[in-house]
Amino acid sequence: MKISVVIPAYNEEEAIGKVLQELIETLRGGPCPWEVIVVDDGSSDRTGDIASRFSEVKVIRHPHNMGGGLARNTGIRAASGDIVVIADGDGTYPVQDIPRLVEGLEGCDMVVGARIREAGTLKFLRVPSKFFIRKLAEFISGSRIPDLNSGMRAFKREAILPYLHMLPHGHSWVSTVTLTFLTNGHPVKYVPIDYYPRKGKSTFHPIKDTGNYIMTVFRTITWFSPLKVFLPLASLLFLTGLGKLIADVVRYNWRVTASTVMLVLGGLQILVLGLIADMIAKRSGS
Repeated sequence: MKISVVIPAYNEEEAIGKVLQELIETLRGGPCPWEVIVVDDGSSDRTGDIASRFSEVKVIRHPHNMGGGLARNTGIRAASGDIVVIADGDGTYPVQDIPRLVEGLEGCDMVVGARIREAGTLKFLRVPSKFFIRKLAEFISGSRIPDLNSGMRAFKREAILPYLHMLPHGHSWVSTVTLTFLTNGHPVKYVPIDYYPRKGKSTFHPIKDTGNYIMTVFRTITWFSPLKVFLPLASLLFLTGLGKLIADVVRYNWRVTASTVMLVLGGLQILVLGLIADMIAKRSGS
C-alpha cells in the first residue's frame, strides 16, 4: 500500500524546508512505499526552489495563485498512492503523526487530524467563528465533528476522486470534504493532534473566509441532503403562518390577511422545492 503526501504551498519559504525534512524522515521510518508532492501555488518567494532541493519530492507549479483547495486537487490527481495524506507547508501540523492517521484508516475512508488547540492568527476571531460553524455543521449533518476544517488528514484516494470536481478552490476545501464524506455515508475517524503557530504570513481573511465557511456548510448539505436545509425553513414559515391564521380568525372574525396566506404558501413552496431537490440528489448519487 503506497502513501502519497500532498502539500499545497504558497509563499512558505520560512517553513517548507523544515516541514519536508521532518516529513521525509518520518516516511523513511515506515514500512510502506511513499511519495511526496508539493504543489507550489504560484509562490512569489523561494518556496518552489527550496522544495526542489529534496530529491524525494515531486514539485508541481501552478502558473499563478489558484487557491489552496485547487492545489490539493492538483496533488491528489497526480498522486499514485492508494492512500493520500494532506498537510500544510507552514509548519503548523505535526507531520510525524502521519503514521497514526494512516493506521486509523482501517475500517474507514478518512481520518482527520483533530487539533487539540487553536494556534492560528487572529485567535479571538477564529475560535468563536469556527465554533459556530462547527456546531452548525454538526446540527445539519447529524454527526459529531471535533474538527471541521483541519488541514491534515488521510483518506483513500479512490474515495475522494469522485468529489474533486465539486470541491472549492479556497480555504473552505477542507470543511467541504469533511461534510461531503459525512453526508455520503463514508466512515470518518478523528485522531487528536497538536497544532503549532504558523511561520510566515497567513492568507486567512477572517470576514471573507468565515462567510465562505458558512456558505460551504449550507451548499454542501443542500447538494447532498437538501431536506435538512429546506425542511426546517419550510416548517418555520408554515408554522408561523398557521399561528398567524389562528390569530386572524380570532382577531378579524374569520378574515384571513394576505401576509398569512403568503407565509403558509411560502412554507409549502419551499417544502416542494426541498422534495424535488432531494429526489435529484438521490438520483445523482445512485
